[in-house]
Amino acid sequence: MRLTSDFFVAALLRRCASEGADAVLGRRGAAQAGAIFIRLDLRDGRVRLYGPAPQTALAGREGERLFARLHRSEDLTPDEAQARMTREIGFDPDLWLVEIEDRQGRVFVDLV
Repeated sequence: MRLTSDFFVAALLRRCASEGADAVLGRRGAAQAGAIFIRLDLRDGRVRLYGPAPQTALAGREGERLFARLHRSEDLTPDEAQARMTREIGFDPDLWLVEIEDRQGRVFVDLV
């Protein structure tokens, strides 16, 4: 059984806090099944965006939440990240956005 989005986000925020990273809820989405996106700010002008992994990456891992980087380049500028998230919100207004600031680049979720 898959955790609801609100429960997963609450756990992610607690994990970030316990690991010493600053994290806030940037946008609240649909409680049961809203897609979760993560904006990672490296505190040096670089930003990375992560979102739900493609369905092809989930084969054999049903029920898990896996994430993938949403851009090809290593990093984005804050303006590029904002533009991308604005497009995502236009497509899916029920999404969640967790904003993490961590100089070490930790995102605290499973990546593909």
